[in-house]
Amino acid sequence: MIPIETLIAVVIFLLTYALIIDERIHRAVAAMAGAAVLVFIGIVPWDSVLENIDFGTIFLLMGMMIIVNVASNSGLFEYLAIRTAKAANGSPIKVLLLFSIVTAVTSAFLDNVTTVLLMTPMLLYIAKVMNLNPIPFLLAEIMSSNVGGMATLIGDPPNIMIASSAGLTFNEFIFIMTPIAVVDLAIVLIMFFVMYGRQMRVDDSEKKIIKKTIDALDERAAIKDETLFKKSIITLVIVVALFFMHNNIGELLHFVLPFVDPSMTLEPAEVALIGAAIILFWSRSSPEMIFEKIEWTALFFFGGLFVLVGGLINTGVISDLAQIVINNVSTTGEAMFVIAWFAAIASAIVDNIPLTAALIPLIHDMGVTSTAIDTYPLWWALSLGACLGGNGTAIGASANVVVLGIGEREGIKITFVDFLKVGILAMFLTVAVGLGILYLMF
Repeated sequence: MIPIETLIAVVIFLLTYALIIDERIHRAVAAMAGAAVLVFIGIVPWDSVLENIDFGTIFLLMGMMIIVNVASNSGLFEYLAIRTAKAANGSPIKVLLLFSIVTAVTSAFLDNVTTVLLMTPMLLYIAKVMNLNPIPFLLAEIMSSNVGGMATLIGDPPNIMIASSAGLTFNEFIFIMTPIAVVDLAIVLIMFFVMYGRQMRVDDSEKKIIKKTIDALDERAAIKDETLFKKSIITLVIVVALFFMHNNIGELLHFVLPFVDPSMTLEPAEVALIGAAIILFWSRSSPEMIFEKIEWTALFFFGGLFVLVGGLINTGVISDLAQIVINNVSTTGEAMFVIAWFAAIASAIVDNIPLTAALIPLIHDMGVTSTAIDTYPLWWALSLGACLGGNGTAIGASANVVVLGIGEREGIKITFVDFLKVGILAMFLTVAVGLGILYLMF
């Protein structure tokens, strides 16, 4: 007999999930409403609400949003887009490949949604100038953004959540997930070259016209504030350097300041907030204007989601699911396979953020319940599936929805089925290859 509080927690979670998928009610409102009900009926006591919220994830996202919002005011990202287009030298397929690489690299260090918001308008403009079908460009941008987001701790919200909960470092993501992301990006680019290469062939005369048009674009004119442009680059370099050193920062500081504890470390959230403070102070940007641009709805969505998952933990649902998985797998390799493919297929159907939030405590419980399964490789399998599963369908990741929405406003219609034909192939190829590399590693 299922306890009534367990049944209620599951029903509230599933109803909230349904509202999130349906999208007629904003997902932040749905998550907060579900969390409020759990608190009201006592499944998540008020005193433990803050304990259920992962503030490491919340503050890391907030800090990076502030940095990106200030940097975008300088014209930094428009500058990068024009330089990329010029580097292609008038070749349409080179434009697609180079923009994909720039998008992937940028997505590794900035939020995917922010990256595509900055890159898509310029990509559409370049496609229009070249008189080419923009759909392959948009699809390549989406796939590259999701693959690139997998590469680092800060590249995609699931990675932020996994690292914060499992105590994984920025450098661990670089050593384990970045090589997989590089291989998977190569697979995606080869796939696009095979599928769309013939459509993008132009003769020498057309290439010269395209090159002349692109060369007429002035990347220096895209810089709105040269001083802020330089300060933004320096701040981003400092932040990335701190992410690399955050686990050994105490040892480095101890050489200069002997009173500093050499065992001191910086959490990723601390690094992001330090970077946000530096760029706000140094740029003298209006905090009111910058704070208005923070995606508060996303942060409140996370907060509500953590409380919803807390309800499943408190009622034992997560531990019961972990036990079912353990009973059906006998080795770490089998568990990796199940976690990666379940996360990938489910992420293609629903948003990968609530899915990751639900699977994190499940993996923790698997580690507690079974001594035969090493949970460390499972975190990487979850990251792989959750990030790459977003490529499967048009609603698989937030970046997908944003790019398709911008395209639709410009009269470019990409149907769910059109996306599926490309996305599902990319998802299966990249997850299969990525999982194979993880098997070799572990």
